Amino acid sequence: MISLSEKLALTDSETLDEVLECLSENISIETQGACDQKTLFEILVKAASSQDSIENTAKILKKIPTANDIRYHLDKINNFEELEAKINQALKSRIPTGIIKGCLKIAIDLNLIPYYGKPTNEELPYIYRSQAKSGTCSFYAKLAGGSFPRQTLRLRYLICSY
Repeated sequence: MISLSEKLALTDSETLDEVLECLSENISIETQGACDQKTLFEILVKAASSQDSIENTAKILKKIPTANDIRYHLDKINNFEELEAKINQALKSRIPTGIIKGCLKIAIDLNLIPYYGKPTNEELPYIYRSQAKSGTCSFYAKLAGGSFPRQTLRLRYLICSY
């Protein structure tokens, strides 16, 4: 029997489809030729999610426009305040109805990885102080998952790597 949490898990493909649909519903970028809006969004999402450049992403993906074609279409954007408002609207459009009306408590599971030495300014926000273990009381706090108390929804596959 399939558990409820397994039914709620999205595949990579389903997640990409949902993101592309959300962007297409809320943001319009004029395109032409082989570069349609969906392809443009797919390349940008792939580059952002893998923390890669548009050039490298365009080389990896098959049957897509060149990086220069992508940049040509992106150069048409000149009103970044309007674009930011559209992106915020896209994010708001996917908030579950139970959350829209107010705050929601969430429980977060952290994995504490022992940290030795003095953290840099960049590392400092990720250092968590706790009871001494393994000769230190400083730890990287790594997000392992979370849940909404008294809800059936469970956040899965929330792994942050540092």
